[in-house]
Order: sequence, then structure tokens, then C-alpha cells
Amino acid sequence: MDQQLVRHVAGSTGLPAPVAERVIADVIAYFRETTEEFVRRRHSELRKRGRRNAEIWRIVAAELAERPVGAGELSERQLRRIVYG
Repeated sequence: MDQQLVRHVAGSTGLPAPVAERVIADVIAYFRETTEEFVRRRHSELRKRGRRNAEIWRIVAAELAERPVGAGELSERQLRRIVYG
């Protein structure tokens, strides 16, 4: 873990260093998720909330476009293939 980053986050948020380190590790793990893992996870979460696929594909595509390391634009067909093979 980059201790300079830990000190920065701890100093700017008032969090104790061990908590800041855990938060940083959680954020890094979240953004290490591959595009395929993200699409599958979000599809599953949204289906559990009763959303229909047509809506899910729009939501997931919009969320992918906003991620810091973009996956590039994926079509509805590409998203379906990630989930269903």
C-alpha cells in the first residue's frame, strides 16, 4: 500500500490511518473488477430489484461509460453475450 496515499486520505478525511488504508484497498478492489465481472454483477443486482433486461442494458452501458477506466462503448448485444455467453 502506498503510504503517501494513506497519509493523504487520512489527513484529508480525518480517518485513522488503518481505516484509510482499508478504504483505499476497498476502492482499488472495486475498480479492479473486469468489465465482464462488472456487467454480470450489475445485471444480477438489477434483476433482483425487478428490472427488465431492456432497462438493465441501458443502465449498465451508462454506468460503464462513467467508470474511471472506461470499457469503451458496448452494444446491447455485447452486454447480453457477457451475461449469457
